[in-house]
Amino acid sequence: MALGTLAVVSDVRPTPSGVMPEPPPAEHHHRDVQGGAARAGVFGVSDGLVSNVSLILGVAGAAPAPGVVRLAGLAGLIAGAVSMAAGEYVSMRAQAELLERELEMERIELRRNPHHEVAELSQIYASRGIDPDRARAMAQDVMRDPELALEAHAREELGIDPSSLGSPVGAAVSSFASFTAGALLPLLPWFVATGTAAVVASVILAALGAIALGVALARFTGRSAVKSAARQVAIAGGAAGVTFLVGNLVGVGVS
Repeated sequence: MALGTLAVVSDVRPTPSGVMPEPPPAEHHHRDVQGGAARAGVFGVSDGLVSNVSLILGVAGAAPAPGVVRLAGLAGLIAGAVSMAAGEYVSMRAQAELLERELEMERIELRRNPHHEVAELSQIYASRGIDPDRARAMAQDVMRDPELALEAHAREELGIDPSSLGSPVGAAVSSFASFTAGALLPLLPWFVATGTAAVVASVILAALGAIALGVALARFTGRSAVKSAARQVAIAGGAAGVTFLVGNLVGVGVS
């Protein structure tokens, strides 16, 4: 018996009426959302967009030379991207090391107390409505294969998949690239325009980026695209508006 593998056996012979039975439904696959890279990518774009449009408009509100705004935007992009990547790497590395430690402890217990682990797994299966005798037979079947036993205990006791602990490097790269993409969007106008035109262009590009991010999130999560886009625009707009006002007040006070 192979635990975790569901085999669909279909009899495709015609029925007495001569009508072919319907084929079994197609296997449904879920996306892997636990690896870290997808999460890092989404948060990276959002953080890059919101933080840099806020920084750019905050500096622009003080009405400095255009080169100062460009420098601030570039500094914010580089510092934010590196910081996000480092943070994701450390976070994912720590999480992976913690899970690996738990798996090693479970591996040791499987070697030291196999009978106890069989009883433990049997109880878990029985608690889900499986006949106790059948639950014990299933647990014994699983325990014959050390790797399958580790996977079963990790899933049932720890709630983790040993083969999907996440990639710290992948999360860091995804975070760096996505933050850079989000932060670059409101900075682009300052390479070709100045003053009010650049400010307006930054606001428009940031708004379009927020809408696109909201729609993408809605497709990923199955939520309302309008609500998701409106939420992203409100967050970015609120943050940028506050920093622009502060920059304008501070700029006036300094001058």
